[in-house]
Amino acid sequence: MTGAVAGAAGNIASGRRGLTSSPYFTSLVTVLLLVVLLAAGGAAYPGFLSLQVMFNLLIDNAFLLVIAVGMSFVILSGGIDLSVGSVLALTTMISAWLLQTWHVPPLLVIAISLVLGAGFGAAMGAIIHYFKLQPFIVTLAGMFLARGLCYLISINSITIEDPFFVAMSQTQVPVLGGFLSPGALIALAMLAVAIYVAHCTPFGRAVYAVGGNEQSALMMGLRVARTKVLIYAFSGFCAALAGVLFSFYMLSGYGLHAQGTELDAIAAVVIGGTLLTGGYGYVAGALSGVLVLGTIQTLIAFDGTLSSWWTKIVIGGLLFVFCVVQRLMAMGATAKK
Repeated sequence: MTGAVAGAAGNIASGRRGLTSSPYFTSLVTVLLLVVLLAAGGAAYPGFLSLQVMFNLLIDNAFLLVIAVGMSFVILSGGIDLSVGSVLALTTMISAWLLQTWHVPPLLVIAISLVLGAGFGAAMGAIIHYFKLQPFIVTLAGMFLARGLCYLISINSITIEDPFFVAMSQTQVPVLGGFLSPGALIALAMLAVAIYVAHCTPFGRAVYAVGGNEQSALMMGLRVARTKVLIYAFSGFCAALAGVLFSFYMLSGYGLHAQGTELDAIAAVVIGGTLLTGGYGYVAGALSGVLVLGTIQTLIAFDGTLSSWWTKIVIGGLLFVFCVVQRLMAMGATAKK
């Protein structure tokens, strides 16, 4: 048994050495791409590089950053979570319903939403692990379930008029001569916590090990079941938190909120340098990935002549290129062994 454990550890270590350059390279490319996009925008449109425009990228995409953080852990573990956009929408509906119909205190509403989101994710993680089902199928079912539950509450949009939510929506926190919203600050704080958890805790190391080779992780004595359940619980928690931030941003709950957001989050994580095969990548890459998507959207908005659909076209092309590059580099690393 000792030899088997040592062999498993060696396999994971050698695989990590062979592929370490891949996420590092793609993460660096993402940062360079972001710089090029910003430079192009600054050259083409006066005021594009103003501090407040840069801050607006964070303000407008705070909810997406939080979802991408949770999605990073899922993809690092070799899984996928298609339910996050629907959980976001369900959170806005639950929040609006509790606030406007039952007049529940706002802080309690937020706590309930976060617990429900984490519980929803944990349930999917348990089903994935114990029933040996593909994450794609389980989270797809979760996506339909969460979206359907929205319409059990109401088929219409519910306006949020609670003073706390309105204050959070209107508050501007002064930063370096500009301002950020509370949602943007919460998203950055969530990113910092996630980076620490991923790279400085036993749980983070277990996530990478499970994504690298689940069977080897089991042979090394890691608690794979608990790790996978916690990964999806964390993703559900992040989706619910993103729903709270989206409620601050939109001041409404609606079953059609955040359609396609799960795909934007996956794109941001992959563009940020995390491999879809799992085990390799950086949580910090979620920020650069989200900023790239936000910058593309802002460039198209500044242009004014292009349809908003061009955002999806460009993002789709970028995602395809990054996936191909990652695959080619992985194949090259394998060929060198």
